Amino acid sequence: MSDHRQPSPIRRHKTRVIRLGSLFLGGDHPIRVQSMTNTDTRDVKASTAQVLALAEAGCEIVRLAVPDEEAARALKAIKAVSPVPLVADIHFDHRLALMALESGVDGLRINPGNIGGPEKVAAVVRAASERGAPIRIGVNSGSVEKSLLAKYGGPTPQAMVESALHHVRLLEDQGFDQIKISLKSSSVPATIAAYSLLSETVDYPLHIGITEAGTPLRGAAKSGVGLGVLLWMGLGDTLRVSLTGDPLTEMTPAWEILRCLGIRERGPEIVSCPTCGRTEIDLAGLAQAVEEKLRYVRTPIKVAVMGCVVNGPGEAREADIGLAGGRDCAVIFRKGEVVRKVRGESNVLAEFLRELDTIITEFENR
Repeated sequence: MSDHRQPSPIRRHKTRVIRLGSLFLGGDHPIRVQSMTNTDTRDVKASTAQVLALAEAGCEIVRLAVPDEEAARALKAIKAVSPVPLVADIHFDHRLALMALESGVDGLRINPGNIGGPEKVAAVVRAASERGAPIRIGVNSGSVEKSLLAKYGGPTPQAMVESALHHVRLLEDQGFDQIKISLKSSSVPATIAAYSLLSETVDYPLHIGITEAGTPLRGAAKSGVGLGVLLWMGLGDTLRVSLTGDPLTEMTPAWEILRCLGIRERGPEIVSCPTCGRTEIDLAGLAQAVEEKLRYVRTPIKVAVMGCVVNGPGEAREADIGLAGGRDCAVIFRKGEVVRKVRGESNVLAEFLRELDTIITEFENR
């Protein structure tokens, strides 16, 4: 790892530690990235393929919808090949939670207040305890109980927190404390306020996210603001960037949010200038080609693609390797020092990619 990376100045809110499969969550353990499949869980082949693709892209926990018994039974085959912990997403039917646990899932996402009376809650708690499976209580602004909506005049942060605490007490009354909590709204300020209020009351690990954030560009921006603020406040033990469409698109912004705050990193960091009237090469095309080249690289190097031969190396002095292009000439530099020049725009990309392969090999052999 190169020496330009500094420890994060963030002081995390202390939470208790729970175990999810092979992972420990909370306390000083790493903040984990998670997502949810959008395949039909009953389609074992498609769901397994998506779980594997998510894991390869950096997802560390995968949640799957369990709408019926067929989906609950399908989890067994998916779990058998999953390299990451799986969480079953259950609504209303406690029997599906029991079946999912029998299929071997590592955890549940279920709100005990909507699965029936105390006996059904107790049955789920017993099964979860026997298998060492934690339960995530997930309150969204759209799922707040009608009585609380009337009390607070809408799905306010206070209403969301009271709803979550109600569900927590139902589990605690059964002697269960392997709990994680999420409070999600499509409103960034409401989400931040809700997590802030909750953190003053409980020490359970928190899963953070902005629900219904939107399409990839807008949703990544909204999630970046919301999750960035929460993480800077020290809140969050797992996170999801919730985007409309292919869940694989959630991985890059999730890891970039963590990287930007100095919390965790995965794979290369790419910096590139925004272009200006002095740009004389296809900088956008070069940057996109470099990003594609590094898509599946996990080595944490810093790569710069700059548009000015004169200023580029100095502006990206901390980059492990960089490219700065001008008219019919480009320079390849390391740590701000030019190591070679390349003539001919058609040769620039090929030469830089070869240099990238060299430095990646060097880093991997350290």
